[in-house]
Amino acid sequence: MELIKKTFKECDLYFLEKNLGLVVLDEMEILNSWLDAIRTYATTEFENLIINQLQKKIKYRVHDWNEIELNENFIAPLLNIVDFNTKEYGMFSERLIKATIGEYELSGCPDAMVAKGHRRPEIPYFCFHEYKKEKDNEGDPHGQCLAAMLVAQENNNNEKPIYGVVVKGKDWSFMVLQGKEYAISRAYNATISELFEIVKLLKHLKTIIEEYVKS
Repeated sequence: MELIKKTFKECDLYFLEKNLGLVVLDEMEILNSWLDAIRTYATTEFENLIINQLQKKIKYRVHDWNEIELNENFIAPLLNIVDFNTKEYGMFSERLIKATIGEYELSGCPDAMVAKGHRRPEIPYFCFHEYKKEKDNEGDPHGQCLAAMLVAQENNNNEKPIYGVVVKGKDWSFMVLQGKEYAISRAYNATISELFEIVKLLKHLKTIIEEYVKS
C-alpha cells in the first residue's frame, strides 16, 4: 500500500486524532509536573535585566513582527538565557525530520528542536517549537507541533514523553505527548509577569533534557 504523505503544515489536531489515534486529555500528570516546577526555579539579577528588556520590545512590536522578526528579536534571545547547546545536545532549526506512522509518512522542518547530536540532530526527541506571528490565520500551530512531536516519538522509539512549545506572538503554550495521549497548557502571556514563568518552564525543560542525557 502506498503511503499517504503529509507535511507538518498540513496537520491539525482533528487529523491527528481522527487518523492517528491521538487523544487529548484535560489533565496530564507529566504536563502538570512541568508546570508546577515553576516554584523550584529562580531568575538571576542579570537574567531579570534581559527579560525586562525583551518584554519592553515585545510589548511595542508584537503586533507587527513577522515570524522571522519575532524569532530574531524575542524568541532566540529568550532561549539564550537558558542555553540549550552543549556537547551532548543542541538546538537545531529548520532540519528535516520524518517518520512512517501507520499508513502516513509525516515530514517537515520544525522551527526549532532540541535534540541529541553535535553537528546534526541524531535523535530529535526533546522539544519542538512552532513560531507564529500574532496575526496569523494559516494552519494549526498546535497540530503542526504535535505532528513533529509524533515523528520524534517514532524516531526515539521508547516510552519517554516528548515535550513541545508553541509560540504565537505573545502567547506560549506548553505540550506533552506520551504514547497516544497529549495535553496542552493554557497560554502564558509574554507581555506580562508570566514571561518570568515562561523562562522558568524552559529552565525545567533543560533539567529534563539533562536527565535524559544522563540516562
